[in-house]
Amino acid sequence: MTLWLLFILPLVSAALIHFVLKQNYAGLAAKIGTLFTFGTLVLAILWTREVFTIPASWTWISVGSFDVKIGFENDQLAKGMMIVVTGIGFLVHVFSLAYMEDDDAKARYFGNLSLFMFSMTGIVLAENFIMMFIFWELVGLSSYLLIGHWYKKDTAADAAKKAFLSNRIGDFGFLIGILMTWILAGSLVFSNMDGAAFISHGECLAGIAVLLVFCGAIGKSAQLPLHVWLPDAMEGPTPVSALIHAATMVAAGVYMMARFFGAIGLEALAAVPATQVIAWIGGITSLVAALMATQQNDIKKILAYSTLSQLGYMVMAVGLLNPNAGMFHLYTHAWFKALLFLGSGAVIYSCHHEQNIWKMGGLLKKMPITAVTFLIGTFALTAVPLFSGFFSKEAILHVAHEKNIYLFWVALVVAALTSFYMFRLIFVAFLGEPKDDHAKHATEVESRMFIPLMILAAMALASPFIGSLIPANNFTPDTTPHFNFLTGCSVVALLAGFALVLVFYKGKKEDPISIPLFRNKFYIDEIYAGIVKWFQDILAAVVHFLDEFIINGMLVGGFTRLAQGTGNIFRNHAQSGKLSHYALISGVGVLLAIYFTVFN
Repeated sequence: MTLWLLFILPLVSAALIHFVLKQNYAGLAAKIGTLFTFGTLVLAILWTREVFTIPASWTWISVGSFDVKIGFENDQLAKGMMIVVTGIGFLVHVFSLAYMEDDDAKARYFGNLSLFMFSMTGIVLAENFIMMFIFWELVGLSSYLLIGHWYKKDTAADAAKKAFLSNRIGDFGFLIGILMTWILAGSLVFSNMDGAAFISHGECLAGIAVLLVFCGAIGKSAQLPLHVWLPDAMEGPTPVSALIHAATMVAAGVYMMARFFGAIGLEALAAVPATQVIAWIGGITSLVAALMATQQNDIKKILAYSTLSQLGYMVMAVGLLNPNAGMFHLYTHAWFKALLFLGSGAVIYSCHHEQNIWKMGGLLKKMPITAVTFLIGTFALTAVPLFSGFFSKEAILHVAHEKNIYLFWVALVVAALTSFYMFRLIFVAFLGEPKDDHAKHATEVESRMFIPLMILAAMALASPFIGSLIPANNFTPDTTPHFNFLTGCSVVALLAGFALVLVFYKGKKEDPISIPLFRNKFYIDEIYAGIVKWFQDILAAVVHFLDEFIINGMLVGGFTRLAQGTGNIFRNHAQSGKLSHYALISGVGVLLAIYFTVFN
């Protein structure tokens, strides 16, 4: 059995749904998409058991000495990431069978999900930067299609365009970084990159290349300043948020950087100060996003800003030259954040598509399975001891404490804020009395929804202890319970956030805290809108001047007036209508004819 089967299966599903089943067989399309995704999960599990034979690289483009190959990675980093992609992908498909059952465009939705699965499979398996970049762009297309699934809504269409354009900005720098890496490291194949040669060109040049490659992660993993697309992407169906914007697509940037850093070598990169820039971007993103989350009222946007914050943790760990710690947190975060997003989808579905937490309340009694699984996900996210997020967050805190004490304190503040905004959500949405008729009449969702929640809840507890699935090379997680200074700091941060929620939000029917700066996301979107408008107005004025005065006035208009003036001369003098003028012209013509005939 060859690895090509794992690679091709999602593409077959996407093609079958889009070209054969899409028009008349929506129900069958949904089942086919789910079945094929289950097949990829089974194949991914078999791959971890080393059942597959790994095919040799296939030459796609060959120009002189330059070859672009299609080939597959076969290490634990790729295997673990594939389990995350296919495992969560399958559970999202199952959840979507119920959530999207009455959607008119259900077949298109499942076809685009299959296309996304194929795109992520390509990124995970890619053995070189060219292959990765191709699938990187295909993931961007898939995300655009899924975010804009309900494209007749202006907000969904605008969100899809915003995500697409934001990622294009990052990908422009990423492409330049790939070309620079090719020049400096001598190869685009990860296993053939020469870290010593990469550094030998100087710290400055190597640092520029690293930061340009990181631009791709800034876009895909929604780091400052290109983070603005992710919260708006919540306009897509909630299962899409769970798959793309919590577990897989946004994690692709972290995976790419881990792959790149491993190829160059951590010892070589230790001499590149630019890695500290990456760490600080991650830390600042984590802090700013957590502050934004504290004042959001939309249940999905709270989780979206939480995702931004946790991605900042992962990027910070990579920048501190410990990509294994970042990938460990990526792995645990994928399961419990998918749980939280699907849990929010169940809540939204049961509350007749109400997303404002201040119109919920009392859902613990109305939806006990959803509420308990959501609480387990919250415990994992807030790093309650012995839950999955506790172990992976501790790993990052240890790295930060060892390598950058300032980022360590930033990480601790973020931990306290995470506890605050998540328990705020729990108190407002799940406890107390229902605040709206939709919440009063909410009921538990059907089994196709709550079974995936239960499986994800189990992974939110057990994932750190399944070391063979963690996407990290030469890494063994520390899952032994122990108490030390760092653990004490983490627990204090957790309790501080919970205590503040207990003081301010217990029994409240409206938000007692109002911080417009956080609620309006530091006005970053408004600043961008102003910059774009200002830039467009200036550019439009310049273009108008060039068009009206230079092109139309001097060039096109000038030649027009020259032709018109020349015509007027001949019309007024040569075609005057007077016989004497015509006789004179005829005479001159006869004389010229005689002259040229005689003297030629």
